[in-house]
Amino acid sequence: MTAGVSERLPRLLTLVPYLLARPGIAVAEAAADFGVPEAQLRRDLELLWMCGLPGYGPGDLVDLSFEGDTVTVTFDAGMRRPLRLSGAEAATLAVALRALADAPGMVDADAVQRALAKIEDAAGRVGAGPSDVVEPAGEGGVAVGLGRRPGRAEDAVRRAVETGRALRLTYYSASRDAVGRRVVDPMRLLLVDASAYLEAWCRRAEGVRLFRLDRVDDAEVLDEPSAPPPGTRGREGSGEDLLRPDDGAFVAALVLHPAARWVAEYYPVEDLHADDDGSARVTMRYGDRDWMVRLLLGLGDAVDVLAPPDLIEARRARAREALAAYGEDDR
Repeated sequence: MTAGVSERLPRLLTLVPYLLARPGIAVAEAAADFGVPEAQLRRDLELLWMCGLPGYGPGDLVDLSFEGDTVTVTFDAGMRRPLRLSGAEAATLAVALRALADAPGMVDADAVQRALAKIEDAAGRVGAGPSDVVEPAGEGGVAVGLGRRPGRAEDAVRRAVETGRALRLTYYSASRDAVGRRVVDPMRLLLVDASAYLEAWCRRAEGVRLFRLDRVDDAEVLDEPSAPPPGTRGREGSGEDLLRPDDGAFVAALVLHPAARWVAEYYPVEDLHADDDGSARVTMRYGDRDWMVRLLLGLGDAVDVLAPPDLIEARRARAREALAAYGEDDR
């Protein structure tokens, strides 16, 4: 094997978001950016081409388009965003790696030590706390940051509000686990539960929306005035009222067992009720059922779905398809 797992896996996880941002990039240029031989990157691309969801149909696999010596991602199979770990997750992983490195009979202890060194080095630069984020950086590296640090995007948002200009946003929606672009007409900045939000008229949704600033990946101030339709009013009420999701979103009732309690911290949930056994009952809104099914399948038996019935059936159907693909039954 030409590259160890500890070196190759972070590169594979980073490749899809990297290529999505650079359609038609030369393979040689991408290889140079990642610091690997061109032949190695081509092997990585061939492996990515076979990655996807169980079932492995055309709509599930990562799809690449090669033209000459260039490559373009035409379908990302949900791998649009680089792997991200919270500070707590990074600390847990570091403890597990230390134990693994000391385990008798470890075949590749050096690989474990290298992975551990990268995580500890990155976490040490920030003093990773529960709200910090660890993510791949460069060729096989790891970066830790305090959530998404305020930077150029946040400065652009504030400047647009101050000057009354429209904005083009690249925004991460937690309920859909997707990044999208939209043009908005800023109205005001709000502080709700210690988080900053932009209240703006969204031209795509044709309504007033709240955009959490630490989920804005990029922002461009446009050369046109912010112009919400006449009579547009901002949302009023308490912080809870302001953050009430749209009625059009789907709602799932879930029981998160202890192994899945992190979901309530990472994704927006409502009506959280903790049980004595460490589990929690929550309602969770989502905009895409396919994405929700993938999340539930990934959680396995650490989550129970109480409602809605169509989500329960969709989860069962996808699980049966996955088992059939591996030649197993669903008993």
